[in-house]
Amino acid sequence: MTGNRFFVPEGPFSIDSFAEDIKVTFSSVTDKMFTDVAPLSTAENDQVSFLDNSKYVKDLENTKAGAIILKEEYADKIPNKCIALVSKNPHLSFALLSQKFYPLPEVKNAISEQAYVDPTAKISTGCQIDAGAWIGPNVEIGTGCHIGPNVVIQESVVIGAHCRIGNNASLECCEIGMFTNIHPGVRVGTRGFGFAIDPSGFEDVPQTGRVIIGNRVEIGANSTIDRGMGPDTVIGDGCKIDNLIHIAHNVKLGRGCVMAAMSGIAGSTELGDFVVCGAQAGLSGHLKIGSGVQIAARAGVTKDLEAGSIVGGFPAEPINTWRKRHAMITRLMKKKG
Repeated sequence: MTGNRFFVPEGPFSIDSFAEDIKVTFSSVTDKMFTDVAPLSTAENDQVSFLDNSKYVKDLENTKAGAIILKEEYADKIPNKCIALVSKNPHLSFALLSQKFYPLPEVKNAISEQAYVDPTAKISTGCQIDAGAWIGPNVEIGTGCHIGPNVVIQESVVIGAHCRIGNNASLECCEIGMFTNIHPGVRVGTRGFGFAIDPSGFEDVPQTGRVIIGNRVEIGANSTIDRGMGPDTVIGDGCKIDNLIHIAHNVKLGRGCVMAAMSGIAGSTELGDFVVCGAQAGLSGHLKIGSGVQIAARAGVTKDLEAGSIVGGFPAEPINTWRKRHAMITRLMKKKG
């Protein structure tokens, strides 16, 4: 699929070797080997593609893919000699297959001579620590972690097993669970934006909390997560945080929350489980956002939201109300024009 020097696929693999793992069924019996995954429009006969969006059904007719992951309702639309790999969730199955062809790079059991590790730090077995990394006193790093070039890990930080910390990231006042992936340039645990206001000036309020990050969390490049003022800032298990995100002090994210690029949450706001924030969404401070809430891109949330709400606009309101209001204003402008 990639065809470049940066990514070389594993394999080849037979359908029998991966069908069960990626949750697909098939009727054609074949010993054909597949060398890669690829989009419908560019796939070759020795590659596997997928269909998950009905907009691309028309591409089935001309695809050269040797096998296609798709829902059963589309299986009879594929070209002759192409194998249908039927899945209830084609995108998930394709993701699992892509991971088989392109697994994460192996973590090497090696500490660079150009890295600094404080004598009091506890580094578990199987860790890779690259050149320029700085690991402070009393740091604890679990087994199988990869600490990239020029990473700074301040005193007493705890990192669970099998985490990956990207180059130039910095961690302080935080505890991180297992299998968490922190991308380059991330800042975790910097002081929160807290100060008292007086006519004579501003007085900083010491930020004495931590950042607690759960298991299997992903934090995108150049994002920032501030430590709490007293209560901790908490990121729940399985959260997906995109690039260029800001999460302020005392914020709490439940399990499986998703934040798209350039969105931000002000201090002390709490999100339930599986909340989704679109790109450039902004949430004011001290709010309660229920589980399953969906916030449209560029929405501005200023009030608490009940579980399951879907909102958009500024100030954010129910998405259908916002769409009707926008359509009405558009029609009025056309009439005046």
